[in-house]
Amino acid sequence: MAHQGHPVNAYNLPEFPTGSYGVVAGVDPTKLNHPWDVFMLGFIPADILGVKVRGALAGREMVTLVRDYRNYWSNPYVIKVFNGVNVEVGYLDERVCVVLSPLMDAGLVWVEAIIPNYSTKADAKWRPVQIYVFAIREKIAEMARQDEHDQRRLNGIARVVSDGAVVEVVETPREVVKTELFLHQKKALAWMVKTESWAGMPPFWVEQCDGSFVNQVMNVKVAHRPRALRGGILGDDSGMGKTLTLLSLVALDKCSYGGGSGSGSGSGSDVVEDGNEEFAIYQGKDPKRARGSKVVDKMRKSQRVIGELSNDLVASRTTLVVSSTSVFSTWKEQLKKHTKPGKLSVYLYYKQRTKDPMELIKYDLVLTTYSLLASELESGSPVFQVPWWRVILDEAHLIKHSTSTQASAVLRLNARRRWLVTGTPIQNTTIDLYSLMSFLRYNPFTDKHSWKKTLLKPVDTGSEVTRLQAVMEAICLRRTKEQGILGLPRKIMKICPVDLSAEERELYDQMEVEAKTAVQDYISSGTVRSHYIAVLGIVLRLRQTCTHMDLCPKVHIATLPCSNKEELSNNPELLKKMAAILDGSEELECPICLSAPNNIVITRCAHIYCQSCILRTLKRDRPRCPLCRHDLSESDIFSAPTEQSNAEIASSGESSRITALLKLLSEARDQDPTAKSVVFSQFRKMLILLEEPLKTAGFNVLRLDGSMIATKRAQVIKDFGVPAPNGRPTVLLASLRASSTGVDLAAANRVYLLEPWWNPEVDDQAINRVHLTGQTKDVTVVRIVARNSIEERILALQDQKRMAGPAVYKLNINDIRTLLSL
Repeated sequence: MAHQGHPVNAYNLPEFPTGSYGVVAGVDPTKLNHPWDVFMLGFIPADILGVKVRGALAGREMVTLVRDYRNYWSNPYVIKVFNGVNVEVGYLDERVCVVLSPLMDAGLVWVEAIIPNYSTKADAKWRPVQIYVFAIREKIAEMARQDEHDQRRLNGIARVVSDGAVVEVVETPREVVKTELFLHQKKALAWMVKTESWAGMPPFWVEQCDGSFVNQVMNVKVAHRPRALRGGILGDDSGMGKTLTLLSLVALDKCSYGGGSGSGSGSGSDVVEDGNEEFAIYQGKDPKRARGSKVVDKMRKSQRVIGELSNDLVASRTTLVVSSTSVFSTWKEQLKKHTKPGKLSVYLYYKQRTKDPMELIKYDLVLTTYSLLASELESGSPVFQVPWWRVILDEAHLIKHSTSTQASAVLRLNARRRWLVTGTPIQNTTIDLYSLMSFLRYNPFTDKHSWKKTLLKPVDTGSEVTRLQAVMEAICLRRTKEQGILGLPRKIMKICPVDLSAEERELYDQMEVEAKTAVQDYISSGTVRSHYIAVLGIVLRLRQTCTHMDLCPKVHIATLPCSNKEELSNNPELLKKMAAILDGSEELECPICLSAPNNIVITRCAHIYCQSCILRTLKRDRPRCPLCRHDLSESDIFSAPTEQSNAEIASSGESSRITALLKLLSEARDQDPTAKSVVFSQFRKMLILLEEPLKTAGFNVLRLDGSMIATKRAQVIKDFGVPAPNGRPTVLLASLRASSTGVDLAAANRVYLLEPWWNPEVDDQAINRVHLTGQTKDVTVVRIVARNSIEERILALQDQKRMAGPAVYKLNINDIRTLLSL
């Protein structure tokens, strides 16, 4: 608030005109026993917007502020303004409403407002207003007592949930699955079977004496019995065999219901992919005929499908699995590795595909990708017409943005059972969980306003973590490797400090000085948020300089487009330069596909996308920026200069990091010529720069990055898994994010992380691609870090964030201060 100080007697304000004070929560301030029970917290200068009545407001006039609940679910913070004759004249600025509304609703404050003398035009659509905020000491004390009571109640809930978390064991059907499950996988299978068969109410709902139902966490009361929650989150660490557990769950359907989903389940078929043979073609029907079927009326077709599948006994027993494109091939490999031929019929809904929903329900399992579902969201896809028996979202954190096209697509799916599979349900803040709750239909946590008010804000401010823990424990099964339940070989962590060369040090020191000056100016002026893209570019270039000087554009920090969004939008050359600086960084995320941007572009409104993603969006009737909703056209999109081909990329100078890596790899080869190593980098160009020096040193090298198509990625992983003698590849150069999830790299036993990242979960996931179920050797992990650089501070920041928990994994202003030693 603008002005604060000692409590002020509300009846002795000389500048405050005579007027009647509002009554809040049944309290009349004139009847309080002591004048100091009422005090003024301060006043807020604000604006009245949308003024509709000309001449309705005069200077020094009292106005009344009234909460408007009519459109509560679309905007819960509206405060309307009425003049002295009770005529509605407008509404308060939303920034003020967001602060005042919760306080007014809780009865903690009441407000009075006055129009100051002003010189705006008579027909202006806004007016200034001064809002005086008053509080009652007893109401604040009462609220504190209630919060303490709620905290004790929630602590009790958490203990009950923890005590009831013990599960039994279920064996996998060996007539379908040929791989024996570990004990922790059998327990997970038992938990999932029990959850899917649950007929009671969801967690925390209790029935009242009057027949109503109350949620004990959110304190929500409803008249009708809540539906059973048949699903949850399988949140085991990456590398603990979640895919095999899920295949076992599908196999149990096959055995329990005798014959699976359709007529072809026992026909000896396996996988159908685009009409081509993958393992063996489904023999019950020609897939090409299915793809060629035509329907005159899509609506009639949809109604026919739902009608035919309405009976639970004959409805679809098909499980739909949605994964990222990078993990799609892993599911095919896992099916081939763990299931017996001909026991599960699988349809790959990818590339060319059927348009007939009746065809899909003939299979036990249908595999597809998030990006494909998103592309078919508005096209009447058969995937959205089938009432699936079960839907599994693999790498479910990819739907963390509730407004993304991927999230919208999966929320449209019709399913009886819903599962989310992710080792990192929270990547940045607790709001990441909201989309997951929405997919599960986990009421009342699907209401975004209630979620933010009850869970997000308290947790992010460091209080009431117990509430969120209780909610998560009730629906999530998570085990970690540190619990020792896998019996995995050791994981040996090492740090390899590297001294920058004289040339690298000179460039780095110069850039760091300029970076500190630029960022300190933003912090001092309070404009870090509006300059966030520029700040990200500054930090990124410092990190690139530590890795390899050739990663940086040939400009210094001083020539960076350090402008805010408004300045950037009017300068296409700066936009192109910013795109060039940010291109190739895996820290960025395209809001449409939720992956590191491919062929990065920046819009006039200063948002980052993949070129193909945003161009596809622009084909709509009224193209807008998916983030800020501003109108957008192809002329408003700017890309970096054409990227060099792999053959054109060559090192122009020495690199202390490459020298250190070659020494480490050579020492490992001397100890064991058959040992395999994975080298992770966040920069695709760095992977290319590494290839030639490694080949020259006699290493057989493969590369795996996000630019590869799925079939090429699958082939690289397969080739790397072949034992090393006879010239087989011994080193895999892997993109950190594109290779950190859903990929089995257990053929290696040495990991080299070329650059640290402040989110420790990303590094951990990459390491877990090697240290996972099936690993038979000790795994050595080496982090290469430049001495006296931003990288040492990133490692320290990693430790801080790991201690604080995933709610603070996102980079904030204090983190930027830490990274630049400000």
